[in-house]
Amino acid sequence: MPLWLWNSFFTSAVISILTVLLASLAGFAFSRIPFRGRNILFWIILAGLMVPGQTLIVPLFTQMQSFHMVDTYWGIILPQLVSPVAMFIFKQYFDGIPAELEEAAILDGSSRWRVYWQIWMPLAKPAIATVAIFTFVTSWNNFIWPFIVITGNDMMTLPVGLATVQTSFGIRYAQIMATAILGGIPALVVFIFFQRQIVSGIAGTGIKG
Repeated sequence: MPLWLWNSFFTSAVISILTVLLASLAGFAFSRIPFRGRNILFWIILAGLMVPGQTLIVPLFTQMQSFHMVDTYWGIILPQLVSPVAMFIFKQYFDGIPAELEEAAILDGSSRWRVYWQIWMPLAKPAIATVAIFTFVTSWNNFIWPFIVITGNDMMTLPVGLATVQTSFGIRYAQIMATAILGGIPALVVFIFFQRQIVSGIAGTGIKG
């Protein structure tokens, strides 16, 4: 069980960090960088939310096989990095930040990368907290994809490991219940300590400049 907890924590943490980075970059581009077809591309990405995730399992697994990533950490992590919802949250939050801040920084000689990293990201802490927390909890509780891509006991995450806790005499309910309670503690702690940031981040997505 300690190894399952570590696998869940490690993959969830990496997914959260990379999702925040990728989604914030995409949100910044759609919010602040004008380019041809920006709005069309934005709505195409959001339209991806209408595609059930189950329909992508087979092609994703085929890709992971071709990249030799089955039964690896990256096999769990990579397919979970793309999040239209996270991108939308950042895009809406960046829309609410006054454009004058960016204009002043550019006049002072700052590049767009510096504007993004040193101005926009510090101002977007509520959005960062919201995306990171929801991504972490979602990844922690994810069962379907790790169950499919992981074959070895040493690489199992906690939800997958719980499904395998059984003997020839049946399911060991006491062990499953105890492990489930321990597995739910991290998500509960995250929500208790960061609920203010979550509320602030969600509220901020509705503000537009």
